[in-house]
Amino acid sequence: MSYTPFLNNEVLNKKSFLVKDFFSHYKKQFQFTLRTPKSTLSAKIQEASLHRPGLALTGFTDVFSYQRVQIIGSTEWSYLESVGEDKRKECFTKLAQFETPLWILTHGLEPHQEMVEMCIEKNEPLLVTVKPTMEFMGDLQDLLDEYFAPYMPVHASLVDVYGVGMLYVGDSNIGKSECVLDLVERGHRFVADDMVRLSKKGNSIVGRSNHVINHHMEIRGIGIIDIKTMFGIHAVRKIKKVEIVVQLQHWQKDVKYDRMGLDQTHIDIMGVSTPRVVIPITPGKNLTVISEVVAMNALMKMNGIDTAAEFNKNLIQIISRKGHSTSPEIFLDSSDQDEGNMAESYYE
Repeated sequence: MSYTPFLNNEVLNKKSFLVKDFFSHYKKQFQFTLRTPKSTLSAKIQEASLHRPGLALTGFTDVFSYQRVQIIGSTEWSYLESVGEDKRKECFTKLAQFETPLWILTHGLEPHQEMVEMCIEKNEPLLVTVKPTMEFMGDLQDLLDEYFAPYMPVHASLVDVYGVGMLYVGDSNIGKSECVLDLVERGHRFVADDMVRLSKKGNSIVGRSNHVINHHMEIRGIGIIDIKTMFGIHAVRKIKKVEIVVQLQHWQKDVKYDRMGLDQTHIDIMGVSTPRVVIPITPGKNLTVISEVVAMNALMKMNGIDTAAEFNKNLIQIISRKGHSTSPEIFLDSSDQDEGNMAESYYE
């Protein structure tokens, strides 16, 4: 029960994002146009946060977050347009003192010549997107948050069961892949097998497949199969939040397993406390049905229905009635008496 699948996994972080790679990967999505020479694309993005340099354009640079990607929207552009050429030259001469990784204009705006000259002189890339400012910033922020998020690769399987992200962990050859394959065959959605990349986004853990393995799975005795090709596009998904960790463990007679479900255990994944269930494996046990029950039980708890707590409350009430009664008539018939004895047995 002391198995800690994430304890020895190193948490990794990407330190930088080469603008050249950023431009090539997202040029089509954001409809980017490069307004500086290609040599400027050698710059590196090193922070996920974005910045709109409104005050910096007016000359106040004491708190200028120059190390972030700079977004020029219609408000900033209109200000630059209104101040005239001389003031713009003064503005960009001052901004040239700072090393900025990337400048982006939104709404398809035409950059002022003074800005282009500064970027060329500083060898800083200048891109233009036709996207509206707020829409673009939201999309770009999500993209950079995910790119720079701490992550770790883990030996596990991840599947979406009734909308609940279930991460299966356990010793090698314990049956994780077979369980996930059976769930997919029953209509649930496959995310990853063997190697799952977990990343921390906010206070959540999300998982995706390794880019090499993708939606493939190894089944011992059969070999490699392609889940998407075999079961269809509806049977897979690229990414899923991990809502519960399912730990498969060979049954051990000296281990006391949870029978009531009152004490929900958790496991730490990169600082995020995640619910965990431990399922002992015995021959003939139907892991697929149990997995579906685990998912449905988790959904009920998310909706405020805790079956174990309600059951425990009823048991306590039955025991309390039996303990305070001086007359056997408190139980209407023999079945009620049996209920009292049974309730007490749950706590033995």
